[in-house]
Amino acid sequence: MSEIPDGLYYSEEHEYLKPTNQEGVYQVGITDYAQGELGDVVFVELPEVGESYDHGDTFGTIEAVKAVSDLYSPARGDVVEVNAELEDDPSLVNSEPYDGGWMIKMRISDPAALNELLDPAGYRTHIGEEA
Repeated sequence: MSEIPDGLYYSEEHEYLKPTNQEGVYQVGITDYAQGELGDVVFVELPEVGESYDHGDTFGTIEAVKAVSDLYSPARGDVVEVNAELEDDPSLVNSEPYDGGWMIKMRISDPAALNELLDPAGYRTHIGEEA
């Protein structure tokens, strides 16, 4: 079973939003389920700080041994930080998807849009895992 922490918001495209200690700023990455489906991550292409994205926009790509996938913005907002550690160690996405393997931090433009994302129980149902 995949690790699906409480207190996070999940997209149907397998990205998550994790609150940070800065109001309105969320850490974005891919879920444990998604990294498991991809396999060993070998490269992550991320945006520049200051880039803006709408919900569903592609903000980068992730390359694994067996596939290359787009990364989708789970909400509208601006990139305020990029995880530079992934440049040297993209495998952090596999080993620590919710901690060291985060990809970007975004300042969300419309906090009410978070209500449109999945909670942990909804995400479990989405991926076919029972609670």
